[in-house]
Amino acid sequence: VLAGQRAELAGLGRGLLTTGDEFDALSAWLRAVLMHALTYRGLAAAVMNSALDRENGLVPAWHAELFEVGAALLARARQSGVVVADADEADVLKMVGAIAWAAQDAPDSSAQADRLLALLMNGLHHGGVQR
Repeated sequence: VLAGQRAELAGLGRGLLTTGDEFDALSAWLRAVLMHALTYRGLAAAVMNSALDRENGLVPAWHAELFEVGAALLARARQSGVVVADADEADVLKMVGAIAWAAQDAPDSSAQADRLLALLMNGLHHGGVQR
């Protein structure tokens, strides 16, 4: 089940690499990853740990593809100038994992996760323009 979900997320991300609005593409994919992490309790910690271990080359293979897709979406958004130039893919993915972890026990976990993701996206947006 998880392998299929991971493949869907990776496919969604690859498809979003060709859409016209780079910021919306990144935002949509990060939200899909976030909702996936909320669905599978405990996955948020695994995502954060994988992001932390990425620098040491210890990312499990099943997370590697998702990190590559997320990095490509972020790089595309950076290159187009819609996100701040110093946005780091490992930092962004750690934040998404942290949002899932923080929201997972809330009665309105999806709504809280959406609010927290909006704060992250507003911080990433070049020029600080709210979307």
